[in-house]
Amino acid sequence: MGMVFLCAPLVSISTDRLGCRVTAATGAFLAFLGLLISSFVTSLGLRYLTYGIVFGCGCSFAFQPSMVILGHYFSRRLGLANGVVTAGSSVFSMAMPAFLEELVTPLGQERTFQILSIFMLIQAVLAGLIFRPLLPDNRPSQQDNPPTCQDKTAQDHNQCQGSSVNLVDISVPSNDMVEDRLAQSRNYCSFGVFRVPTYRVWAFALAFAVLGYFVPYVHLMGFVEEQFLSTSVPDWVVLVSIGASSGMGRLFFGHIVDMVAGVRKMYLQAVSLVVLGLASILMPQCAVFEGLVAVCVLMGLCDGCFVSLMAPIAFELVGPHRASQAIGYLLGIMALPMTAGPPLAGLLHDHFGNYHMAFYLAGVPPMIGGFLLFLVPHYSHWASQPRAHPNSPRPQESRLPPDNSAFNENRLPSVCTEEETRF
Repeated sequence: MGMVFLCAPLVSISTDRLGCRVTAATGAFLAFLGLLISSFVTSLGLRYLTYGIVFGCGCSFAFQPSMVILGHYFSRRLGLANGVVTAGSSVFSMAMPAFLEELVTPLGQERTFQILSIFMLIQAVLAGLIFRPLLPDNRPSQQDNPPTCQDKTAQDHNQCQGSSVNLVDISVPSNDMVEDRLAQSRNYCSFGVFRVPTYRVWAFALAFAVLGYFVPYVHLMGFVEEQFLSTSVPDWVVLVSIGASSGMGRLFFGHIVDMVAGVRKMYLQAVSLVVLGLASILMPQCAVFEGLVAVCVLMGLCDGCFVSLMAPIAFELVGPHRASQAIGYLLGIMALPMTAGPPLAGLLHDHFGNYHMAFYLAGVPPMIGGFLLFLVPHYSHWASQPRAHPNSPRPQESRLPPDNSAFNENRLPSVCTEEETRF
């Protein structure tokens, strides 16, 4: 999972450069190769490479374009479309534990990898057939850009070939060529989205929140085995409960998002993070298995709300043409804390002998991240105010009413224009 998020910035560059179709199809094919090669590998070290890195990178390149392409087809119903798409992962989260248990036992691990690789190959074919972009190409065209020094030199060379004067060599200024190449690369690798104050605070708040986000998902099975030894219910029921409620939450809140005005989307995501943190804290307090299942259902609903809001908020903060970079940088920032959370929880378990302290502390980062999201509109309003230099003369007071356009409840606030966000 860490590789899926860590490769996200590279995926955003590839999506802007090659498009969603090529990026998704290539990623799915790479994931197919990773699973297929893993079926023939017997060494654990090599499997870290084939499954952890190759398959993880392939999934990253296949996952992110599936979120970006929605902005090409949907505008008014983007939240519902994103909820339907992301609900697919919840369906597989419910089915995979039982499916793998029935598949691995009779066939073995090698055959299971080969069967799973077929699904990735099918996804590569579907991505190539379905991911057709509809938005105009945002890449610089030949007509929009002035001719570079290399183009001018080539034109002069063609004109001089037919003249009586034979020019042996026409030199090309190397500095200008480098500047031209750098100017073209900035169009694909730009950090301009971080100049939008609302995006900047939103991204780092989510990055801090996911430090404890995956701890219950990773250690929940071990917690059930330690806490509920006498129960006859299979322990994978809790994961199925989270997956089912998360899928319903993504569909429900995806529909709600389309009816929520701009800034309220941020508030809705903030509430979901706070409740996620509270659910993690409540898990060790569950004395009966049914109570734990109820908390898992609550966590799944909040997870569905949180996930279904990521893409719509990114599209509204930076626009559809830069949404790929916004989502990619966000996932890249989230990679390190998301990967570090479960191992830290494992260390706490080894130190205290149970998962109680790990689950308590895992609920703190989502709650803090949620409270930070409540401050995003106010931070944008403060950042949009003009800053007067101490030695500058005071401007004359205006009798016009103050302009509060930066804090508009019908739109997520953003104070940077398209030109201001370019480097």
